[in-house]
Amino acid sequence: MKVLLQRVTEAKVLVDGQTVGQIGQGLLALVGAAHGDDEATCDWLAEKILGLRIFSDPEGKMNLSVKETQGAILLVSQFTLLADCRKGRRPSFAGAAEPGLAKDLYLYLGRYLENHLPVAYGIFGAHMAVSLINDGPVTVMLEKSPSEPT
Repeated sequence: MKVLLQRVTEAKVLVDGQTVGQIGQGLLALVGAAHGDDEATCDWLAEKILGLRIFSDPEGKMNLSVKETQGAILLVSQFTLLADCRKGRRPSFAGAAEPGLAKDLYLYLGRYLENHLPVAYGIFGAHMAVSLINDGPVTVMLEKSPSEPT
Protein backbone atom coordinates (compact mmCIF):
# COMPACT_ATOMS: atom_id res chain seq x y z
CA MET A 1 0.00 0.00 0.00
CA LYS A 2 1.20 3.48 -0.80
CA VAL A 3 0.05 6.74 0.75
CA LEU A 4 1.21 10.06 -0.62
CA LEU A 5 0.79 12.68 2.12
CA GLN A 6 0.70 16.38 1.44
CA ARG A 7 0.64 18.88 4.29
CA VAL A 8 -2.07 21.38 3.38
CA THR A 9 -3.66 24.57 4.61
CA GLU A 10 -6.78 23.47 2.74
CA ALA A 11 -7.87 20.78 0.30
CA LYS A 12 -11.05 19.63 -1.38
CA VAL A 13 -12.39 17.05 -3.80
CA LEU A 14 -15.06 17.70 -6.42
CA VAL A 15 -17.06 15.09 -8.31
CA ASP A 16 -19.25 16.33 -11.16
CA GLY A 17 -18.65 19.90 -9.99
CA GLN A 18 -19.89 19.20 -6.44
CA THR A 19 -17.65 19.31 -3.37
CA VAL A 20 -17.72 15.86 -1.77
CA GLY A 21 -14.88 16.29 0.73
CA GLN A 22 -13.11 19.31 2.15
CA ILE A 23 -10.68 20.12 4.97
CA GLY A 24 -8.75 23.06 6.33
CA GLN A 25 -5.31 22.55 7.87
CA GLY A 26 -4.15 18.95 7.85
CA LEU A 27 -3.15 16.23 5.42
CA LEU A 28 -4.28 15.24 1.96
CA ALA A 29 -3.71 11.47 1.79
CA LEU A 30 -3.74 9.84 -1.64
CA VAL A 31 -4.11 6.08 -1.10
CA GLY A 32 -3.31 3.16 -3.39
CA ALA A 33 -3.81 -0.46 -2.33
CA ALA A 34 -1.67 -3.30 -3.69
CA HIS A 35 -2.05 -7.06 -3.98
CA GLY A 36 -1.57 -8.65 -0.57
CA ASP A 37 -2.49 -5.58 1.46
CA ASP A 38 -4.70 -6.20 4.46
CA GLU A 39 -6.04 -4.53 7.60
CA ALA A 40 -2.67 -4.89 9.36
CA THR A 41 -1.10 -2.90 6.53
CA CYS A 42 -3.74 -0.20 7.04
CA ASP A 43 -3.20 -0.17 10.81
CA TRP A 44 0.53 0.40 10.36
CA LEU A 45 0.01 3.18 7.82
CA ALA A 46 -2.69 4.85 9.91
CA GLU A 47 -0.36 5.02 12.90
CA LYS A 48 2.37 6.47 10.67
CA ILE A 49 -0.04 9.07 9.27
CA LEU A 50 -1.22 10.07 12.74
CA GLY A 51 2.25 10.22 14.29
CA LEU A 52 4.47 11.53 11.51
CA ARG A 53 6.03 14.77 12.73
CA ILE A 54 5.75 16.98 9.66
CA PHE A 55 4.03 20.06 11.13
CA SER A 56 5.95 23.01 12.49
CA ASP A 57 6.25 23.75 16.19
CA PRO A 58 6.42 27.36 17.49
CA GLU A 59 10.14 27.46 16.62
CA GLY A 60 9.43 26.48 13.00
CA LYS A 61 10.83 22.93 13.28
CA MET A 62 8.91 19.93 11.97
CA ASN A 63 8.16 18.48 15.39
CA LEU A 64 4.39 18.04 15.49
CA SER A 65 2.02 15.44 14.08
CA VAL A 66 -1.35 16.05 12.47
CA LYS A 67 -2.87 14.62 15.63
CA GLU A 68 -0.99 17.09 17.84
CA THR A 69 -2.05 20.02 15.65
CA GLN A 70 -5.67 18.78 15.66
CA GLY A 71 -5.71 18.87 11.89
CA ALA A 72 -7.95 16.91 9.56
CA ILE A 73 -7.35 14.35 6.84
CA LEU A 74 -8.76 14.28 3.32
CA LEU A 75 -8.57 10.67 2.12
CA VAL A 76 -8.60 10.12 -1.65
CA SER A 77 -8.29 6.76 -3.39
CA GLN A 78 -5.68 6.75 -6.15
CA PHE A 79 -4.77 3.40 -7.67
CA THR A 80 -2.37 5.14 -10.06
CA LEU A 81 0.13 5.33 -7.19
CA LEU A 82 0.75 1.66 -8.00
CA ALA A 83 1.75 2.42 -11.60
CA ASP A 84 4.78 0.49 -12.82
CA CYS A 85 6.47 2.58 -15.51
CA ARG A 86 9.68 0.60 -15.85
CA LYS A 87 8.78 -0.92 -19.22
CA GLY A 88 7.39 0.77 -22.28
CA ARG A 89 5.39 3.98 -22.28
CA ARG A 90 2.09 2.81 -20.86
CA PRO A 91 1.96 2.32 -17.06
CA SER A 92 1.07 -1.13 -15.80
CA PHE A 93 -1.35 -1.36 -12.90
CA ALA A 94 -0.95 -5.10 -12.42
CA GLY A 95 0.29 -4.54 -8.86
CA ALA A 96 -2.85 -2.70 -7.77
CA ALA A 97 -5.39 -4.53 -5.63
CA GLU A 98 -8.67 -5.48 -7.26
CA PRO A 99 -11.28 -2.72 -6.81
CA GLY A 100 -13.45 -4.50 -4.22
CA LEU A 101 -10.54 -5.16 -1.86
CA ALA A 102 -9.01 -1.73 -2.52
CA LYS A 103 -12.29 -0.02 -1.58
CA ASP A 104 -12.65 -2.10 1.59
CA LEU A 105 -9.09 -1.21 2.67
CA TYR A 106 -9.56 2.47 1.80
CA LEU A 107 -12.69 2.62 3.96
CA TYR A 108 -11.04 0.63 6.75
CA LEU A 109 -8.13 3.08 6.79
CA GLY A 110 -10.58 5.98 6.94
CA ARG A 111 -12.52 4.46 9.86
CA TYR A 112 -9.27 3.91 11.75
CA LEU A 113 -8.24 7.53 11.23
CA GLU A 114 -11.75 8.77 12.19
CA ASN A 115 -11.14 7.40 15.69
CA HIS A 116 -8.52 10.14 16.11
CA LEU A 117 -9.26 13.05 13.76
CA PRO A 118 -11.89 14.44 11.40
CA VAL A 119 -11.70 12.66 8.04
CA ALA A 120 -13.23 13.79 4.74
CA TYR A 121 -13.33 11.53 1.69
CA GLY A 122 -13.24 11.50 -2.05
CA ILE A 123 -15.51 9.00 -3.80
CA PHE A 124 -13.84 5.67 -4.51
CA GLY A 125 -13.63 4.97 -8.24
CA ALA A 126 -15.03 8.36 -9.28
CA HIS A 127 -13.32 10.84 -11.55
CA MET A 128 -12.30 13.49 -9.03
CA ALA A 129 -10.89 17.00 -9.21
CA VAL A 130 -8.59 17.50 -6.22
CA SER A 131 -7.42 20.96 -5.25
CA LEU A 132 -5.07 21.86 -2.45
CA ILE A 133 -2.77 24.43 -1.04
CA ASN A 134 0.38 22.48 -0.19
CA ASP A 135 1.88 23.98 2.96
CA GLY A 136 5.66 24.17 2.74
CA PRO A 137 5.48 22.43 0.34
CA VAL A 138 5.69 19.21 2.32
CA THR A 139 5.03 15.93 0.50
CA VAL A 140 5.92 12.50 1.90
CA MET A 141 5.48 9.00 0.46
CA LEU A 142 4.61 6.18 2.85
CA GLU A 143 4.86 2.64 1.60
CA LYS A 144 4.28 -0.69 3.31
CA SER A 145 4.39 -4.03 1.59
CA PRO A 146 2.63 -6.94 3.27
CA SER A 147 5.92 -8.84 3.54
CA GLU A 148 7.61 -6.08 5.56
CA PRO A 149 7.50 -6.47 9.35
CA THR A 150 5.49 -3.92 11.28
